[in-house]
Amino acid sequence: MANRWRPPWSARTWLETAHAVVGLPTSLLPAVAVFVHLALALLLSWTFLPARALLRRLMRRAHVYAGWQRSRFDAFLGAELPPPAAPTGVFAWRRADTWRLLCYHLLVAPVVGVLGFALVAGAWSGGLVMATCALWSPQPDRVLAVLTLFGILLLVAAPWIAHLTTRLDLAAARVLMGPTRSEELSHKVENLAASRAEVVAAADAERRRIERDLHDGAQQRLVSLAMNLGMARAQFTDAPEPVRQAIAEAHEEAKQAVKELRDLVRGLHPAILTEQGLDAALSGLAARVPLPVRLSVRVKDRPAPAIEAVAFFVVSEALTNITKHARAARAEIEVVREGDRLRLRITDDGRGGAKPGAGSGLRGLAQRVGSVDGTLDIDSPPGGPTTITVELPCA
Repeated sequence: MANRWRPPWSARTWLETAHAVVGLPTSLLPAVAVFVHLALALLLSWTFLPARALLRRLMRRAHVYAGWQRSRFDAFLGAELPPPAAPTGVFAWRRADTWRLLCYHLLVAPVVGVLGFALVAGAWSGGLVMATCALWSPQPDRVLAVLTLFGILLLVAAPWIAHLTTRLDLAAARVLMGPTRSEELSHKVENLAASRAEVVAAADAERRRIERDLHDGAQQRLVSLAMNLGMARAQFTDAPEPVRQAIAEAHEEAKQAVKELRDLVRGLHPAILTEQGLDAALSGLAARVPLPVRLSVRVKDRPAPAIEAVAFFVVSEALTNITKHARAARAEIEVVREGDRLRLRITDDGRGGAKPGAGSGLRGLAQRVGSVDGTLDIDSPPGGPTTITVELPCA
């Protein structure tokens, strides 16, 4: 349906006609300028500095001319041609997109421009002249009738000709002036990586907000409730046994709720991680585990907050799994930053047999590490020991 006929008075037809007409000067002038620059550069090739200056100027001019062409496509056809990420210095000669751009200016644009102008202008002007030639002759004959019919056919075909020539011009421009498929994919990957980094940062900020709200709100209320129940438990010693028993149970439940909420808050994003970094946060985490943990943290420069949060989550989840499932007697945690990589190694002497797909905890670790382009490796033969190695990018 894109190539269907449109009447001569269609706005789209006149825009395509104008595009073809304007394409002649905007194609020939850059072609002449590029040819002159190349010829002078070749003549002066025995003198390094002038030739280099000409080449650098040619690269700048080639991109300026490409900007003219993109403006023409945008103004008349509404087509946006994103420019390739090409340098404009002398070393741009080493890039394939530079040769594609020069090929468009020197060969394709002039040929398509001249051909499009000749076909479109010839169809409209020739059709108009031949279709009206019978009006200027006092005695119509067969020749004039044939010319008139041919002129009418040209006028009918002119919108098709304008459309096809502009499609050809646009296709050539997309191939030679626009980015390649690999460049487009690379650009999309960069955008996706940036978007994912923003999502991870937003999620980490949301976790910190939840931790702050829980610490300042629900946790404080539960602590107050536990204190009130404790005072009631101490004061109503002469109350009936069922009443004292109910108060005691409520007091114990409140204290357990406070403990569980504190553990939940620490698991989300402890305040000490933001204030003092991984060393202090992991030290507090290891101190609460009911088995000996040897901790070594060598991080001179703190990574980004999102990376610190992932590292803390990895160690927290690993220690939880060791406590619940590994039947280990001891564990070791080593955190080292080497250049732009943060490496974590968690080892325990438990029964082993841990597999990434065996439980939701390890799957959660893999997903959390993968969210920041990190790597996770689990070495856990049956009988142990188990070693979890994680590498996170810090750049």
